[in-house]
Amino acid sequence: MARDSCLARVTAGAAVGGAVGGAVGAVYGTYEAIRYKVPGLMKIRYIGQTTVGSAAIFGLFLGAGSLIHCGKSY
Repeated sequence: MARDSCLARVTAGAAVGGAVGGAVGAVYGTYEAIRYKVPGLMKIRYIGQTTVGSAAIFGLFLGAGSLIHCGKSY
């Protein structure tokens, strides 16, 4: 597989988006759990849901953006 293939770019974009989204989701989920005083072990679940959801959305959009950008040559 070529280094600059479209699939490699989309995969890399989705991976980077997932990593950034996971980091942002973890910080935001922790903030929200503390702010709204989520009780006990529900904090862990809330932070996890926020992290996974944010990672999925960021990964999806960055992967889609990479796919759209893939066809353009400069």
